[in-house]
Amino acid sequence: MSTMDVAQKFFALAVAHKDHEALKTMFSKDAVSVEAVDMPGLPRELHGLEAIEAKGNWWRANNEVHSVKVEGPFPNGDRFAVRFTYDVTPKSSGKRMQMDEVALYTVSGDKIVREEFFYAS
Repeated sequence: MSTMDVAQKFFALAVAHKDHEALKTMFSKDAVSVEAVDMPGLPRELHGLEAIEAKGNWWRANNEVHSVKVEGPFPNGDRFAVRFTYDVTPKSSGKRMQMDEVALYTVSGDKIVREEFFYAS
């Protein structure tokens, strides 16, 4: 599978809000996830599917997501980017906000091996 094939398959799952399926089928078991900043109780860089899944569980438990807009994919060599725009209410503050982030994915051997997130903190 080419990087664009992986990107298109991942994008289709993201648009369908099938994040868990994307993680289980599209990511290497040794994948690395890098946030722009530390998240409460989590390091900025996580290694392995279990750690990445735990981060996703933390996100869903601590935020009410009203909607997500997904744009892309934007390929470049062995990488592709996807833009996510969220309408979200953090449960800790109860203050609804818009969040815009770009995720950069690196592909090797038909799997995503690294994801990096870029957003204003």
